Amino acid sequence: MQISLEFERPEDGPTSGPVTVGWFLTKDKGAVLYDPPERMIMRQTNKKHAKSASRCPAVVQMESRYFVVNCPFDLHIGFGRDEKGKPHLINRAGTGSSIRSNKISEVTVMVNEAEWRYPDRPTVQLMLPYCFIADETVYVTQLGTFAHYRPDPLPGTIFGGRYPLNLWPRPLMWAFEWHDTSKDLILRRGEPLFYCQFEANGPDRPVQLVEAERTPELEAYMEKISGAVNYVNQTFSLFKAAEAMRPEKLFKPKVRG
Repeated sequence: MQISLEFERPEDGPTSGPVTVGWFLTKDKGAVLYDPPERMIMRQTNKKHAKSASRCPAVVQMESRYFVVNCPFDLHIGFGRDEKGKPHLINRAGTGSSIRSNKISEVTVMVNEAEWRYPDRPTVQLMLPYCFIADETVYVTQLGTFAHYRPDPLPGTIFGGRYPLNLWPRPLMWAFEWHDTSKDLILRRGEPLFYCQFEANGPDRPVQLVEAERTPELEAYMEKISGAVNYVNQTFSLFKAAEAMRPEKLFKPKVRG
């Protein structure tokens, strides 16, 4: 059996060349804490042998298409219930925590118990300012750090999502389902928190990630779609309306002096 693949793409225009995705932070407060997303490249691997996995073109191709967002905080939290049975988070690090106890609630959220996907798996969210934008159809998929080894595995699973970032630029959050609440959730600053994969027109096109300017046009468009999840059950149904409101250009590379 012989299979051949042929792709036709214009030499110029918005769907030619690399896929350009802009990233930015939705707020400036504490921006120094948040590392830029970086391409998932396994460094210090064995490349001496011709058959080493680190030289395999399929492995290199796959790794080059994932981008890593690192954890900005050190967190050591446990799960508990108060005297009325209401679930809450416990700061296990106590006075040794690098985050003040009164600030933990600003970055972590215990989802309302009625909204958990499973009744015995609490859902915790880490609020983050990372956001992506593009001026062509690009889908972002957020997923767990399957290529990162943790000596102390997470006591649950990460669930992400997939949506068109060109129509729905919104800050990503880290969502965690706590399977074993007898074990603490430990996150370390600088360790991979989640991966992002970007898909556009043409699976052969490389992806380049560029820091974007938070222009007035971009902020005005984001204001129009912000908070919609609080009023409708299926935000995907709003994509057509969002597309009608969207300016032709929203991505502008950030220029640093």
